[in-house]
Amino acid sequence: MDFNVKKLASGAGLFFTRAVQFTEEKLGQAEKTELDAHFENLMSRADCTKLWTEKIFRQTEVLLQPNPSARIEEFLYEKLDMKAPSRATNGELLGQYMQDAGKELGAGTPYGNTLMIVGECESRLGAAEREFLQTSAISFLAPLRNFLEGDWRTISKERRLLENLRLDLDACKARVKKAKAAEAKAAAAPDFQDTRPRNYVLSASASALWTEEVEKAEHELRVAQTEFDRQAEVTRLLLEGISSTHVNHLRCLHEFVEAQAAFYKHCHHHMQELQKELSSKLNLGFPNAFTLNAANAAVSTASASEGAGSPTEADTLKIEEVQAPATGTRKAKVLYDYDAADSSELSLLADELITVYTVPGMDSDWLIGERGNQKGKVPVTYLELLS
Repeated sequence: MDFNVKKLASGAGLFFTRAVQFTEEKLGQAEKTELDAHFENLMSRADCTKLWTEKIFRQTEVLLQPNPSARIEEFLYEKLDMKAPSRATNGELLGQYMQDAGKELGAGTPYGNTLMIVGECESRLGAAEREFLQTSAISFLAPLRNFLEGDWRTISKERRLLENLRLDLDACKARVKKAKAAEAKAAAAPDFQDTRPRNYVLSASASALWTEEVEKAEHELRVAQTEFDRQAEVTRLLLEGISSTHVNHLRCLHEFVEAQAAFYKHCHHHMQELQKELSSKLNLGFPNAFTLNAANAAVSTASASEGAGSPTEADTLKIEEVQAPATGTRKAKVLYDYDAADSSELSLLADELITVYTVPGMDSDWLIGERGNQKGKVPVTYLELLS
């Protein structure tokens, strides 16, 4: 018990000494040991790394999981060292709802069948998103978290210890300075008057005491300087390790970009496949809202116009008579292969470039395409118009 009281008293005294030294430095009444410029640059770079790593980490969490409640739940499971329950992505939920709706409305109906097709695609997109989230959490978020919760805490702890030892060192310097000033004052010429013989004895005794105090303060200063130098070297090595942290984070950043590129590539592929499937149903005459509206408009026009030819005859387009306009032609990239249904259409090969334009009275879902001496109708959904 006595040892604990002494230790507590010693710790309290040390804390008070550091507080006094810190206060006097802030008031400009005490000298402060300055670190070299290289050390200051290392600390500045470390602080900058920590600041931006924390911001990037938080924003990446928001990107991967926009729901704050879900983020808090995942954080609690992680701190409790428990496995978080599996959660479906928004794309998977949307896909499941669409497929259930398609079954309920009837897979044989145009709307129900299309809902099931699109729902299946949305489920695949959701699965791709799930894989991207898992990969990003392991390859990018985990290293950033490890730095903030591991390496940076160690660096901060050593920096605080270095600052405390620096305060101790400066306090020792102040004590040495005060002891030497008192020693010099005590060693001043004593009064040798016969009427005051006792002054010389007192002055000699005080001088000896202050000499002993100076030696003690200088010893404490040497010890404090040694401890400070040792801690400064440890802290310097940790701060220089920030360069290795940058290299590691750079590698993780590349992996994050690769994961994003793979995710968007899969999404693009799934959407292209969906477009192909929907376009094939349209080309096979599968009824949809656009064709039904066009058919109703054609019937209304035919009923109101007496003496005119049939809609089929009126809409017949003779490709050999079509001429490219002087202006209004554009280049287009073919997205995927297309086989012409008849002689009025132009077969296409994926990734080739053709010239396209429209003519008056032509269906908006089609364009006239030219490739060299070949010419014919091409579906708009198979093209990417270029500026």
